[in-house]
Amino acid sequence: LPQRLATLATAAWEEARQSRQQLQAQRQEVARLQEQLIRARQDGERWASALQRAQREALEREAMRGAEQARQQELIRDMKGRLLELLREKDALWQKTEGIDTPMPSPASHDAGLCARCRKDFRLLSRRYNCSRLCQGKVCHACSVDTGKQGRCCLLCYQQRHPQAT
Repeated sequence: LPQRLATLATAAWEEARQSRQQLQAQRQEVARLQEQLIRARQDGERWASALQRAQREALEREAMRGAEQARQQELIRDMKGRLLELLREKDALWQKTEGIDTPMPSPASHDAGLCARCRKDFRLLSRRYNCSRLCQGKVCHACSVDTGKQGRCCLLCYQQRHPQAT
């Protein structure tokens, strides 16, 4: 019996020693896993921080892009307005210079029933036309040119406008 008790005791001691080693190995494994968990949490925090920073930068870039687009649209609107102003100025100057070059008919021809060009008397068979250009002179059919939708104009205005037609 004592020998049997001694073998049981050594077996129990051996089993206890193996259990302690297994416990120690499991504790080491738990410690290693806890370290990995801590590193994974730190990595997760870094990634979350980087994601937030990237989202914030993207929002800032989008806001800047929107502001720049608004500035460009305003610039385009201003440029269109300026272009219209310049076109109006050009038209006004063009009309002024055309008025300088166009010989004005004499005031007597406006009042009298005579053609400003050939001095023909307007009657029942001789129709009177108002020049559709700046001179606004009264001319007969022979001294005027049909300009389509704009009506008729005197030969002088037509020749000034279309020098190649002469």
